[in-house]
Amino acid sequence: MSVDLQKGQKVDLRKADGGKLTKVLVGLGWDEAKAVKRGIKSFLFGSSSQSIDCDASAFLLKDGRLTAMGDIVYFGNLTHASGAVQHMGDNLTGEGEGDDEQIAVDLTRLPTEYDKIVFVVNIYRAKARKQHFGMIENAFIRICDDKGAEMCRYDLTESADNMTAMVFGEMYRKDGNWKFNAIGQPTTDTDITTLAARFR
Repeated sequence: MSVDLQKGQKVDLRKADGGKLTKVLVGLGWDEAKAVKRGIKSFLFGSSSQSIDCDASAFLLKDGRLTAMGDIVYFGNLTHASGAVQHMGDNLTGEGEGDDEQIAVDLTRLPTEYDKIVFVVNIYRAKARKQHFGMIENAFIRICDDKGAEMCRYDLTESADNMTAMVFGEMYRKDGNWKFNAIGQPTTDTDITTLAARFR
């Protein structure tokens, strides 16, 4: 049974039978707000506004810090060198039901020096396109076990007007077990590089 998380809530990541997880699938999703989709902000010649392209990424941290750009898994680096974290592909529009982007994590292959994985989403070329998270609705992050069953889910409900990126949540290792923390922290970072700098 999936747990609906509140902002800042932490939960143990375990199998339904209480056993340790070996693999998880992290799903992230979002939709353009209906008003944006109708194109009311762009009326010249009846054209519609540009689709909002959100990019999900995972930062692999050592002792709570991002120490190398190679430890960022995103559309430009789909698989971590360890093979433990894999981005399943880029969604350019957020169209469709369910997860828009997914990141698979094989905990058995993750080197022990990594103690935390942070999941973030930023709007591609947000500044140039004049786009922000206030133009997005139904944003969420969810964690599924190795059988695809949803274990926990965090739905983003607060307004994020003028914010261009979001720290959705983090998986972290504590006392030999993995936990998930629902963060939901919006930022004004405009690209993956400035967002990553927060964790260095």
